[in-house]
This record gives sequence, C-alpha cells and structure tokens, in this order.
Amino acid sequence: MATNVKRKKKAEVMEDDGSMTLTGHLKELRNRLIICAVVFVVSVVITLMYADRLIDILTAMGQGYYTFVSIAPQEKLMQYFRVSLLAAFVITVPVALYQIYAFAKPGLKKSETFFLKLVILLGLALFCVGVLFAYKLMMPFMLRFLSTGIEGADYIQTTTSIESYVNLCLTMFVIFGCVFEMPLVTIILSKMGIIYPELLKKARGVAIVCIFFIAAVVTPPDIVSQCMVALPMVLLYFISIFLSGVFYKPKSDDEAEDDDTEDDE
Repeated sequence: MATNVKRKKKAEVMEDDGSMTLTGHLKELRNRLIICAVVFVVSVVITLMYADRLIDILTAMGQGYYTFVSIAPQEKLMQYFRVSLLAAFVITVPVALYQIYAFAKPGLKKSETFFLKLVILLGLALFCVGVLFAYKLMMPFMLRFLSTGIEGADYIQTTTSIESYVNLCLTMFVIFGCVFEMPLVTIILSKMGIIYPELLKKARGVAIVCIFFIAAVVTPPDIVSQCMVALPMVLLYFISIFLSGVFYKPKSDDEAEDDDTEDDE
C-alpha cells in the first residue's frame, strides 16, 4: 500500500521521460518560497535583538554634527522595527537568489549556468560595494556639509528626528546600492545584444544629463547630494562602456539569417 502511494506521488512529480511535471515544479517552488520565508522570520527575530546596535552604526555617521531626538512617542520603537526588517531582508536576499539559481539550474546549459552564477555573485558584490561607499565616504561628507557647510546663524542648533535621519540613511544606501548595479545591467544587456559600446559612446552626453536629472529627483533638494550621487554614476557609466566592449558579441551572419527566417515565418 505504501509503495503504491509513493509511486503515485512520484508519477505526479515526474514524467515518463524523467522530466519534472508542472505539479512538481510548483511543489519545488513552494518549498523554496517556504525556505525564504522561514529565513526572513528568523532573521527578523535575531536582528530585532540587535536593533539598538544597528541604530548606533547608523547614528555614528552623524554624531558630532546632529543631536538626535524622538518627536513622536512611538518614533524610536518604529525605527528599531524598520532597521530590523531591512536587515532581515538583506540577510534573506542571498538565500533567495540561491533558491532561484537552484530552481533554474536543471533547465540551463553549462554556459548559461556560469553566466547566472556571475550575475548573482557580481550583483551582490556591487550592491555591497555601493552601500559601503555610501556609508564610508558619501554619507559622512554629506552630513558634515549639510550641518556645517553654510557659515552664519551659529545660534541655530542642528537637531534631527531619528525617523528623518534613518530615512535619509536607508534611502541613500538603497540608491547607491542600485547605482553600483549599472555595470551588471550593462553586462546583461550587452550579452543579449541589446546595447553595444558604440551606442554607449554616442549616447554619453545625453546619459550624463539624464544621470544628473535622476540624481536631482532621488536625492534631497540640495546640490551637494545631487553631485554625490551623479558623479559616481557618471564614472560607472564609463566603466560600463568598457565592460560592454568585453561582453558584447555581435551576431554572426548565420544567426542574422536565422532571425530573418523566423521573422518571415
């Protein structure tokens, strides 16, 4: 009886040729989502225990320039939860990316598997570099300039609510983390043949203008914050031009003929 049940369950998951059925794929996807959810919940519990230390790490950048206050009764507690949730999300992201890789690996070629590994590892590394760049260089300079960069009115005390400060820090971390993903996006699009080095070189003037416009939209309303975001983006754009030349492979004549044949059909 037990053997028949096992065979029935196996038949629901596997086809006769050894491939996995749609039901099997859905069950595997469900199991991997459950793993990500469990990791996230456990991470929230653990990071909540160290929320005060995480807040200390953030406020260390502004100490000496700002006096932090909690305006609303629940403001300080809510920032503890916010930082804990974000830290738990950061911990869960590598696990989720690995689950995506493991789920997609059986259907990929060897070259595609290597490229997916490269995308995942490079994406994580670039995001971490962007956050560290903001934490170590950009944010301390920006906070110091915003508090002491303008002479006069020395009687005005530079105080800020903990909510506003945490919002600024987290926003800038996310912005710089995403900005540093530009080379990865270029590699993917170049590998797909969508963009190529000559196109990026011709569009660099328009791209620089767009970069400063985007920086003005996503940053606080001051020229220093705008330049702090725009200048690294411009540098990354020129790095992207170089990477596009490395990874771009123009289509051969045979591939172009195949595409034309498919279009005609």
